[in-house]
Amino acid sequence: MPQEIVKTVQTTIDKKQEKQILEAERVFRRGEISVRDLIAPAAMKVSPRALDIGGKLASTLFVITYPRYIGVGWFTPIVILNLPIDIAMFFYPVASDIVLKQLRNKAGAIEAQLLSDAEKGAPRDPIRETALKDIEQLRDNLVQGTERFFQFALYVTVYADNEKQLEERVEKIENIFGSRLVYVKRVLYQAEQGFNSTMPLGNDEIAVYFNMNSSPCASSFPFTSAELTSDEGVLFGINRHNNSLVLFDRFSLQNGNAVVFATAGAGKSYAVKLEVLRSLMYGTDIIIIDPEREYKYLSDSVGGTFINISLNSEAKINPFDLPRPVGGADRPADIIRSSVITLKGLIRIMVGNLTPEEDSLVDRALIETYAKKDITVESDLHSIDVPTMLDFQEILSGMEGGEGLLLKIKKYTEGTFAGLFSSQTNIDMKNQLVVFSVRDLEDELRPIAIYTIMTYIWSVVRSQLKKRILVIDEAWWLMQHEDSAKFIYALVKRCRKYYLGVTTITQDVNDFLRSPYGQAIVTNSALQLLLKQSPASIDIVAKTFLLTQGERYLLLESGVGEGIFFAGSKHAAIKVVASYAEDQIITSDPRQLLEIEKAKKEFEESIGNKQ
Repeated sequence: MPQEIVKTVQTTIDKKQEKQILEAERVFRRGEISVRDLIAPAAMKVSPRALDIGGKLASTLFVITYPRYIGVGWFTPIVILNLPIDIAMFFYPVASDIVLKQLRNKAGAIEAQLLSDAEKGAPRDPIRETALKDIEQLRDNLVQGTERFFQFALYVTVYADNEKQLEERVEKIENIFGSRLVYVKRVLYQAEQGFNSTMPLGNDEIAVYFNMNSSPCASSFPFTSAELTSDEGVLFGINRHNNSLVLFDRFSLQNGNAVVFATAGAGKSYAVKLEVLRSLMYGTDIIIIDPEREYKYLSDSVGGTFINISLNSEAKINPFDLPRPVGGADRPADIIRSSVITLKGLIRIMVGNLTPEEDSLVDRALIETYAKKDITVESDLHSIDVPTMLDFQEILSGMEGGEGLLLKIKKYTEGTFAGLFSSQTNIDMKNQLVVFSVRDLEDELRPIAIYTIMTYIWSVVRSQLKKRILVIDEAWWLMQHEDSAKFIYALVKRCRKYYLGVTTITQDVNDFLRSPYGQAIVTNSALQLLLKQSPASIDIVAKTFLLTQGERYLLLESGVGEGIFFAGSKHAAIKVVASYAEDQIITSDPRQLLEIEKAKKEFEESIGNKQ
């Protein structure tokens, strides 16, 4: 008995101590600050239409009905809206056998009504007929397993600082929904339940559903990404949304042209060189106009032809060259007329704007210059000796009123810039990769030289039908003069017939897009690659390419080699990725190039020491 009493007393003491410890812990907890204490509002006030959370008002909208058809991405304007909102979507799967039974009964009722109307001689009811077609199609899709059925709930909670601001924001969102024939209602005596339903807790306390199959449910999902993977073509990069391959053949579209816009150092030349390297493996001929000698290492690595155009260079191009007719398709008269028009554009770039009298004089002088070499509308253009700028100067000197033009032309034939245009063409275009470099030319001569190179390339392209890509780097040089801008626009429009794709690259986006010809070049380019943009140019880029607010932010915050890739009507966020071997060939990073050059010298020295 004494032992039992001792145990009872000990148990009582233990319980008292435990109670004291729990009370002490409870008191201690009162003095602690938890995460909930930090994020919780000081107070909440529930009203019929809104919830006041520590001075911030919140009201919830819920969708009650949708139109018969709804487009993909219809919900994007709400998602990108620059307002503080919370969005919640709830999907409740419904068993297909239950839905099929209800659809069968519904279809039977509609068919019976249509038969009854037909027996009574009543006019046809297109609404019922359309509903019956929709039901039958949905039944087929459910049976085949291509669609599933859901009860779908969509809620949007709007936040504001005061009642007036809240009403304005709610009305704005209601208008956006209404413009897509999606009708919403605002909570009434369910403000707290609406707020809870859009919290990241997964609780649906409003429970307002709409019956919907898979396709419209998917179209309501705010984040969409186009698939740009085809069975053949060049790998441009990785889709940043779903990590799929952006694999595309530019010649499978309505035209093979492309434009690349980016700030300096954003990776535009890197992306283009990667496409060039991969296109060479498919047997495509590549011609590049290189203003900064960026493609020299690439050309040397693949055994291409690198042509340096400068005043002291041995490589010469005669702007008076004519394309050879292809299979009788081009008549000599048309070829000569086209060449005269092109040369007049070159003369305008060289000497400035021409008066109507000077324009007429130059036109006549060019025709007589060709005639001096027996090149007329009846000549055989397969075996001719074309004139040079010196011949044009001689003809011009014998014309009345050409003294002023003659003095300006002599600068390019006898003066400081002599030798660039006064010789016959002596370059070889038979290589698969040909690079024209104009880095060593003065800035004043660059637009003239690029224009001349392009006219020569166009003559070569027209003379032989072949799969080719022409890359024009720093194309804003050509946008500075109307004639050169007009020429590149005409080239972009006509090149498809000659199996040519033109890639236009520029970092001076504002000057390029403000030119009417620049806008037209973008319109006639089926492929478009936008990499990182500067805040100064993002507005005009967004307007030209119809970018959403999210896409604007993506281009402003992109890293090197990241951006948006457009192919026809599809586009996706892209990251340009190269293998190690490709990176060593196409890199434009000066630090990396110095390391490669150093490794190359060390290798050559080690070989020399062994020998």
